[in-house]
Amino acid sequence: MPRRVLIMGAAGRDFHNFNVAYRDSADHEVVAFTATQIPFIADRVYPPVLAGPRYPDGIPVYPESELGKLITGLAVDDVIFSYSDVSHQYVMHTASRVLAAGASFVLLGPRDTMISARVPVIAVCAVRTGSGKSQTSRRVTRALRAAGRTPVVVRHPMPYGDLAAQRVQRFATYADLAAAEVTVEEREEYEPHLAEGTVVYAGVDYQAILEQAQAECDVLVWDGGNNDYPFYRPDLWITVIDPLRAGHESTYHPGEVNARAADVLVVNKIDSASAEELAEIDAAISALNPAATVVRARSVVMADDPGVIAGRRVLVIEDGPTLTHGGMSYGAGVVAARRAGAAQVVDPRGLAVGSIREVYQKYDVGPVLPAMGYSPGQLRELEQMISAADVDAVVIATPVDLAALISIGKPAVRVRYDLVETEGSVTVDEVLKPLLGPAGDISRVHANPAPGLG
Repeated sequence: MPRRVLIMGAAGRDFHNFNVAYRDSADHEVVAFTATQIPFIADRVYPPVLAGPRYPDGIPVYPESELGKLITGLAVDDVIFSYSDVSHQYVMHTASRVLAAGASFVLLGPRDTMISARVPVIAVCAVRTGSGKSQTSRRVTRALRAAGRTPVVVRHPMPYGDLAAQRVQRFATYADLAAAEVTVEEREEYEPHLAEGTVVYAGVDYQAILEQAQAECDVLVWDGGNNDYPFYRPDLWITVIDPLRAGHESTYHPGEVNARAADVLVVNKIDSASAEELAEIDAAISALNPAATVVRARSVVMADDPGVIAGRRVLVIEDGPTLTHGGMSYGAGVVAARRAGAAQVVDPRGLAVGSIREVYQKYDVGPVLPAMGYSPGQLRELEQMISAADVDAVVIATPVDLAALISIGKPAVRVRYDLVETEGSVTVDEVLKPLLGPAGDISRVHANPAPGLG
């Protein structure tokens, strides 16, 4: 009899693990997914067109809160843990719940889940959400373009809508984003790449995505999500470390995998970290991955018009995932407000309504407004809170052009952030140079291959 499998996830790695490890396996029958972390992704079905002929009715997705009774009621043999940016303690508490219910607890590794590409792959990952993956990915694509290459970005999945329609998504313009009705979280990741002329792929079926993406590039850049490791086998594995959360590189899953497996470790936000935090990061690198090349960089925060902030009472809107499962209480918006001389960062938490009130209850968010926008209803809640805030100006630090989606109704300034290597550090260009051979050839050899990947 095939082993009965339940896959725990958050509409990302869970579907990928199913597609590559279980969809065609006669030795396994996937009886359910569970969903967590992201609003509105439970109580749906992984559709038959994606699940394949062995699953003519598709596969149901249940809330993770029902895990125990699902294991019993569906006679589950194996529970596959398939999401990211959770503490090691959380992983093992979850394992204990599974084992106590009688099932086996499984983590699938890179060898079973990574797909090989025909073109070279540069992966940009992180030890925590909000470390600076996106700005590092943009720095990589700029360097590749400057070297005469044609990069395409493939982004870690965020399929929060119609899964069948989102099987393969290609974005080249803002109009493509509007046509796909993407969420604010998706826009946060896609818009900055599109602004620089980089095509972005995402979706659900990453084998099908790869076939299309590698046909229009000579280098594929994997832009990771949360602190997950790549879906594609990387030829260069870059991991971003955040010294403002020193210690997390060895205490969060699967960020520690990224720290240990990387060819290159980017220590970001050096300008904001203390000497003690930087020393702790240096010690961690020596313990986890002493062979890695280390790039040291600043996360340069720039307000479009600092004069709008100076001396004003401001509402700060931050990148949503950085504050939620990223675990930070504030982000670049607060940094920009303080540097520009804001008189006060006004606390909006007492104005919270609907699902955003639930976000504040679930996560330790500081006196800022997370840019939640997983549904039209959440966008209306954002708009309502901004309207109710007694402030002189709004600081928008999400990468999204939020004013194009909702009415701000107050003077507003956007905050942007880029990766800039510190003086004397190894640069991203230098890291990429050994891969860029003559006549457009690119080496397919790891500088520091992880076990089983070399």
